[in-house]
Amino acid sequence: MAAKNAERGLVEQWREILSLHARTQCELDRVLHGHGLCASDFEVLDVLAEGVASGGNCAYRVQEIADRVHLSQSALSRLIARLEKDGLVERGMCAEDRRAVRVSLTEKGSALHGEVQPVQREVLSRMLAGAD
Repeated sequence: MAAKNAERGLVEQWREILSLHARTQCELDRVLHGHGLCASDFEVLDVLAEGVASGGNCAYRVQEIADRVHLSQSALSRLIARLEKDGLVERGMCAEDRRAVRVSLTEKGSALHGEVQPVQREVLSRMLAGAD
């Protein structure tokens, strides 16, 4: 009986995590839509901006971004193509591996990220405040 209760508690905890994620994702999409972005778009811009801010890479391989934003390589490629079309990122060949593609922020992408980051962080703060 105790094992069943523990199992039930574990499943309820998992479902609460999924629910919080879904609510937060929907709220991010709603708020970011006003800036022409969805949550996944912003995550890619944020990963690229973090690289620049840390003084490290200003360009990442597509696979490195995929690992950080939890999208399949094909979904990420479509997203990057859309961001590139909007002038927010640019793609280039990787000097170390000619089969790989590197992605970096453009000036326009960096400016939009700077404008939208406080909005995204406010949503995260508000949505995750009660998650503890």
